[in-house]
Parts: sequence; structure tokens; C-alpha cells
Amino acid sequence: MEEKHLEKATFAGGCFWCMVKPFDEQPGIEKVISGYTGGTKKNPTYEEVCAGHTGHTEAVQITYDSNQFSYEKLLDIFWQQIDPTDAAGQFYDRGSSYRPAIFYHNEQQRRLAEASKHALAASGRFQKPIVVNIEPAAAFYPAEDYHQSFYEKNPERYASYHEGSGRAAFIRVYWGDKHEKN
Repeated sequence: MEEKHLEKATFAGGCFWCMVKPFDEQPGIEKVISGYTGGTKKNPTYEEVCAGHTGHTEAVQITYDSNQFSYEKLLDIFWQQIDPTDAAGQFYDRGSSYRPAIFYHNEQQRRLAEASKHALAASGRFQKPIVVNIEPAAAFYPAEDYHQSFYEKNPERYASYHEGSGRAAFIRVYWGDKHEKN
């Protein structure tokens, strides 16, 4: 049996509730944690992050076995869950705590993220510029327990939010029904 090679990937794509399930369902994904990154306060709370005073962004941190699932595949999933042309938030959620970003953990991740951003821009899929920041990973603070695996704990509320926020419709328009991971 091949030994696991665990790595971390961190992505911000608006509300972290909607960013867990698409990754969680993939082979080789060990865990997906909702949390906060990029800010100045240690161990911020959801309320503090939402108030916009900590500088944090809602994000997910993924622990994955790179022998089973590549970082490039993670990037593909990431791009298909967000509006990469909107730096001011995602869908219904507005403000810097909901901005899209890729937080790289090493130089290889940075290079791959930059290449995937360039490829998406060159694809012509979007008429506006791709504005997602690619930044070094910073301290990551897990969100409160009630935010973890929200789609499993609250399936009706999750489905309603995913559709009502405009995310599901956007994914259908730009990626088609087969890519929607509600």
C-alpha cells in the first residue's frame, strides 16, 4: 500500500459553508475545515470576522493526500465554486471577509495557482478580469463547531442558502449542471 503524502491547501470563496462540500466529497481528501485566515487577531470569532475589524477572510483548509489527489485538481474545483471576477465578496455575501483568494503553502502551490489563474483568464470563459488574489498562507483559525460540515448538519438550510445566495445559478451558467456541487 502506498504511503500517504498529506499536504494542506487553503482557499477563500465567500461563505465557507459552500466551500466545504465540493472538496469533502473527493477521494484523497482527509479533512476540510472551515475557518478564518489573513487577519491580525488571534483566534477570532465569527462575529468579529463578520464585523470586519479583524482583517480575516472566511476560508477552508483542506488536508489532502497528494498521492491520490493533486493540487491542480483542487484548483479546478475551487475555480468552479466562485465568481473569480468579483473581488468585493461572493454572491450574496459582500465585504473583505468574503473575498475570494488562494493561500499557497509553498512555492509549487504558488506557481500552480498562478498558472491556473492565467489559464482561466486566457480561456475566455469570463468577460471580466480574473481578480482572485494569490497570497502566502497565514495563520488559520478553525471556525466554531456549528460551522464545521454545515452541509451535513443542516442540509435543508445549506441547500436553501446555496441556491438563494446566487452561487448555484452562477455555477450552472458558467460550468453547467454537472459541475454544480451543492
